[in-house]
Amino acid sequence: MPTLPDDDEWLARERRAIGDRIRVERIRQNRTQESVYLAARISRSAYQEIEAGIADARITTLLKIAQVLGVHVSDLLRDRSRKTAEA
Repeated sequence: MPTLPDDDEWLARERRAIGDRIRVERIRQNRTQESVYLAARISRSAYQEIEAGIADARITTLLKIAQVLGVHVSDLLRDRSRKTAEA
Protein backbone atom coordinates (compact mmCIF):
# COMPACT_ATOMS: atom_id res chain seq x y z
CA MET A 1 0.00 0.00 0.00
CA PRO A 2 1.42 3.43 -0.93
CA THR A 3 2.56 5.65 1.91
CA LEU A 4 3.09 9.39 2.13
CA PRO A 5 6.62 10.74 1.84
CA ASP A 6 8.23 12.06 5.03
CA ASP A 7 8.06 15.66 3.80
CA ASP A 8 5.40 17.70 1.99
CA GLU A 9 7.57 18.81 -0.92
CA TRP A 10 5.59 16.53 -3.22
CA LEU A 11 2.47 18.57 -2.37
CA ALA A 12 4.20 21.78 -3.41
CA ARG A 13 5.26 20.13 -6.70
CA GLU A 14 1.69 18.99 -7.36
CA ARG A 15 0.26 22.45 -6.59
CA ARG A 16 2.77 24.02 -9.02
CA ALA A 17 1.91 21.43 -11.67
CA ILE A 18 -1.82 22.17 -11.34
CA GLY A 19 -1.12 25.89 -11.57
CA ASP A 20 1.05 25.30 -14.64
CA ARG A 21 -1.75 23.37 -16.36
CA ILE A 22 -4.20 26.19 -15.61
CA ARG A 23 -1.76 28.79 -16.96
CA VAL A 24 -0.98 26.78 -20.11
CA GLU A 25 -4.69 26.38 -20.89
CA ARG A 26 -5.41 30.06 -20.17
CA ILE A 27 -2.57 31.18 -22.45
CA ARG A 28 -3.59 28.66 -25.12
CA GLN A 29 -6.98 30.38 -25.15
CA ASN A 30 -5.30 33.80 -25.26
CA ARG A 31 -7.05 34.84 -22.03
CA THR A 32 -5.84 37.07 -19.26
CA GLN A 33 -5.80 36.13 -15.60
CA GLU A 34 -8.36 38.87 -15.07
CA SER A 35 -10.80 37.40 -17.58
CA VAL A 36 -10.62 34.02 -15.87
CA TYR A 37 -10.89 35.11 -12.24
CA LEU A 38 -13.74 37.52 -13.01
CA ALA A 39 -15.67 34.88 -14.96
CA ALA A 40 -15.02 32.29 -12.22
CA ARG A 41 -16.12 34.82 -9.56
CA ILE A 42 -13.05 34.33 -7.42
CA SER A 43 -10.66 36.93 -6.08
CA ARG A 44 -7.64 38.06 -8.05
CA SER A 45 -5.27 37.03 -5.27
CA ALA A 46 -6.83 33.57 -4.92
CA TYR A 47 -6.53 32.97 -8.67
CA GLN A 48 -2.95 34.22 -8.84
CA GLU A 49 -1.92 32.06 -5.87
CA ILE A 50 -3.51 28.97 -7.45
CA GLU A 51 -1.87 29.59 -10.81
CA ALA A 52 1.47 30.19 -9.07
CA GLY A 53 1.07 26.95 -7.12
CA ILE A 54 1.23 28.73 -3.77
CA ALA A 55 -2.28 28.12 -2.46
CA ASP A 56 -4.22 24.96 -1.71
CA ALA A 57 -7.17 25.28 -4.06
CA ARG A 58 -10.60 24.18 -2.95
CA ILE A 59 -12.29 21.72 -5.29
CA THR A 60 -15.12 24.22 -5.79
CA THR A 61 -12.62 26.82 -6.99
CA LEU A 62 -10.95 24.35 -9.36
CA LEU A 63 -14.37 23.39 -10.72
CA LYS A 64 -15.15 27.06 -11.41
CA ILE A 65 -11.82 27.62 -13.16
CA ALA A 66 -12.27 24.45 -15.24
CA GLN A 67 -15.80 25.54 -16.23
CA VAL A 68 -14.57 28.97 -17.32
CA LEU A 69 -11.73 27.44 -19.33
CA GLY A 70 -14.08 24.87 -20.88
CA VAL A 71 -12.10 21.86 -19.67
CA HIS A 72 -12.87 19.04 -17.29
CA VAL A 73 -11.44 19.50 -13.82
CA SER A 74 -9.51 16.25 -14.27
CA ASP A 75 -7.57 17.94 -17.08
CA LEU A 76 -6.24 20.39 -14.50
CA LEU A 77 -5.40 17.68 -11.98
CA ARG A 78 -3.96 14.97 -14.19
CA ASP A 79 -0.54 14.99 -15.80
CA ARG A 80 -1.41 13.86 -19.32
CA SER A 81 2.23 13.69 -20.43
CA ARG A 82 3.05 11.21 -17.67
CA LYS A 83 0.07 9.05 -18.59
CA THR A 84 1.11 9.12 -22.25
CA ALA A 85 4.70 8.24 -21.34
CA GLU A 86 3.51 5.29 -19.22
CA ALA A 87 1.29 3.87 -21.97
